[in-house]
Order: sequence, then C-alpha cells, then structure tokens
Amino acid sequence: MIDHLPMWTNILFIVVIVIAIGLCYLSNGRSKNLLLVIVGWSIIQSLIAFSGFYLNVEAMPPRFILAMAPALCFIIYGLQPRQIEWMLKNRNSVLSTFLHTIRIPVEIVLLYLFIHGMIPELMTFEGRNFDIIAGLTAPIIGILMIKNKISKKAQLIWNVAGLTLILFILINATLSAELPFQMFGFEQPNRAVFYFPFVLLPSVVVPIVIYTHITDIIKLKRELINY
Repeated sequence: MIDHLPMWTNILFIVVIVIAIGLCYLSNGRSKNLLLVIVGWSIIQSLIAFSGFYLNVEAMPPRFILAMAPALCFIIYGLQPRQIEWMLKNRNSVLSTFLHTIRIPVEIVLLYLFIHGMIPELMTFEGRNFDIIAGLTAPIIGILMIKNKISKKAQLIWNVAGLTLILFILINATLSAELPFQMFGFEQPNRAVFYFPFVLLPSVVVPIVIYTHITDIIKLKRELINY
C-alpha cells in the first residue's frame, strides 16, 4: 500500500472493487465461473503488487504488462461468438448500466491520489479525465430504463460515449505511467497503479467497465436490428 495515503482512500477503492465485481456477477446471469475468474485474478494481482514486483519500472519487458495483457485476453475471450450468445441470453442491462456509477467514487480516489503525488492531474476530472460524466449519468439512464422512458438508440449512444470516455482516460493513464513509452505526466507520473489496491483499477475495474460497455453495445445493436 501507499504509506502516506489516507486509509479511507484505500478502503473506498476496495469497496468500489467489491461493488464492481458484484454488479458484474449479478448482471451476467450470476455466473459462478465468471465470479471465480474475476476474484481469482484480483487476488493474483493483489499478491503481485504486495510483493513490490511492479515497482521495478526499469525491467524489460515492462513488468506491468502482466497486469494489463491478461485482462485484454479475458475481454477478447468474452467477445467470442459462444460467449456473446450466452451474454445476450443472460445480461441484465439495467444492472450493467448501474455498474457504471462506480466511476464516481473512482474519480474521488483519483483526485486524492493526485493530491498525494501518485498520479498526474490529467488523470483527474480537473485534467483530461471526463469519465465522471458516465458515472453521473449512469443512474439516470438506469432509472429511465426501469421506467421505459429511454429508447434503445439513446442507450446505444450513451454506451458508445461511455466506452469512448473510458478508453480515452485508459490511454492517457498508460502513457503517464513510469514505463518506457511514457509520454505524459513526467513531473508527477502515474505510480499508484503499481501498488495494492490501485493495481486493480487497470487490471480488474477498467476491463469490467470496458467489457460491459462493449457487450451492451452489441446487445443493443442486435435489439435495434430485430426491432
């Protein structure tokens, strides 16, 4: 853990992780296999971060690839035809929409990480990170879905916008980390992701958000075509 960071920041982020995993589980047919994979992956990443493995930023190839590459593989696997068809039958779109409200507390945590010198300002809503917009609008979209007051096309547009926002900040965060290809944030690099529990942001939380958006987009496009 980051020594000088207020403990409540760590606790809040751990709560965010639990909620993200819980909503992912509930919105995807309560799949025990999916839950075991996510929890298992979270434990592995936590142990690696605790060991200080990611703190060696001069190692080649960059050690942090171990946090992000497998998560990308999980997403790709989840987008295979068989998995997509399963998702279409089991997805609870209301819950998957409410899942994105976790982006609000994540932004609060990122702000305090910036204040304590662990990430650059560009990763906060005071900089280039506009992802909080998706978090603030998610409960509104979810409530409108429950009341049948929002069209499938509007939901599709919102999901595309939300996916764009998360990908934009992911790229900026990656290029701000102390890695060989760093391009931003040299005065205050993105170091927080090398520590527990914040390593779970790029390795667990962000992949869940990205996968949820992509699969909801696929589901909505199918529904619009068949309408």
